[in-house]
Order: sequence, then C-alpha cells, then structure tokens
Amino acid sequence: MDEYCIKTRGLKLFYGEFEALKGLDIRFLSGKTSALIGPSGCGKTTLLRCFNRINERYEGVRTEGEVVVQEHDIYSADTDLVELRKKVGMVFQRPNPLPLSVRDNILYGLRLHFSRKYRDASTLDEALETSLRAVHLWDDLKDSLSTEATTLSLEKQQKLCIARLLPLKPEVILMDEPCSALDPDATAKIEELLRDLAGDYSLVIVTHNMAQARRVSDECAFMLLGEVVEMRRTEDLFVSPRDQRTANYIEGRFG
Repeated sequence: MDEYCIKTRGLKLFYGEFEALKGLDIRFLSGKTSALIGPSGCGKTTLLRCFNRINERYEGVRTEGEVVVQEHDIYSADTDLVELRKKVGMVFQRPNPLPLSVRDNILYGLRLHFSRKYRDASTLDEALETSLRAVHLWDDLKDSLSTEATTLSLEKQQKLCIARLLPLKPEVILMDEPCSALDPDATAKIEELLRDLAGDYSLVIVTHNMAQARRVSDECAFMLLGEVVEMRRTEDLFVSPRDQRTANYIEGRFG
C-alpha cells in the first residue's frame, strides 16, 4: 500500500479576492521525488509554499481546506510552525546561505533548535561531516570550513543550502526551481544530488524545465490556472498524457 508524505483535501488559497488554488486534492508519495510543472502563474510555487505555510508571510493570504503532513493537518490551530519547518525544509530559486562560515551554516539549525546536551562538539562534528558528505561537498570543503559561505560558487552554495536542512532530519524537502540560477554543468550536478537524496527524503520540486522533471522525478503533476490537471508516474505523464491540455503543454503549444 502506498504511503504519502503530503495529502491535500479541498485546498484553496486566496490572494485577497483572487483564488490562486482551486480546491486541490493531491497526494505525494513518501520517499519519492515529485515534480510540479506548468506555465508561469499556474500556482506551482503557491502550492509548494502551502506545505510549510510560508505563504502566510504575505499580506492578504487566506487558505481553506487541509494539508496533511505525516497524518497531521498543518493548518490546524495546534500546529507549531517551528516544528513544521523542521520537518518540511525548503530550498529556494537562488541560493541563500547565511553570511557565516560553512561550518556555522550547517550547524545553525542544531544550535538554534536543540538544547546544549545535543550540541556537544562530537555531535556537531558528526552532523557537519554527515551533511556535507550527503551533498557531495565534504571532500571540497573539509579543509575550508571557516570560509564564508557566500564566497562559494553558486552550485556549492545551493548544495550547502540543502545540507543546512539535513541536521534537522526533515521528512520532506521542498525545492522551488533549485537550478534556475545555475549554469548547465552546475544544474547537472544538482540533479545528480537530487537522485542521490531520493529515497532518504521525500522531495517535491517546482520546475519550468520539463526535461529536468522527466530526468529527476518519479511522479509529476501538471498544473494550470490553479488546478492540478493530472498527476501520474512521470514517464506515463510525458509519454501518454490523459488530458489534452497536458499534451498541449508538453508539446510546447503554450506556456
């Protein structure tokens, strides 16, 4: 029986009077990579930001319906947003490392969220190495951990931003166009990393790059005008879409 990391029921989101998401019922498989594709303005990023309630930072936003993460409706009154964002981490379009050292970037979350007894030197050192190894940065950076993170290449900055989430042991990692600021070589390396992370984490990725969605995702949802037109196994969606609107988008007839 399939297990799902995120399920929505009747999810609507309004920016003022504008209905950006229109009653979505969608489920994302645990331990898989799920991609959201569709033309600009279709609601992909808005949907992604519902999963850690980051939309609420914007004035005039109103949300209806349910978003269930690990069997808990994150829009219920008893949701702790700090705990939610530890479970559901997010990587943005442009790398945003803190203006601190590589070491302090990786350990920032542990130092912020956990008591001192969980932050002894050996625990921190282990978390630092494990996280950097997971994103293929340990060999490159192990001798320059005091280097300010903002001086790294964009590729390494984005990998570092992913690594920064890992000590908190997230269940889901959200990625909003994680390669949009990168050149083709760096994009290929980030995609390789995503394939390596798949299985250990549930990944949900927004991308305008359909070839990228096809390369890295297990399942794919096509969105249009605030609705999910269809969601299927990625290869099935690209080879034999069920909806003509999906076929038109994939074939480049609009978007």
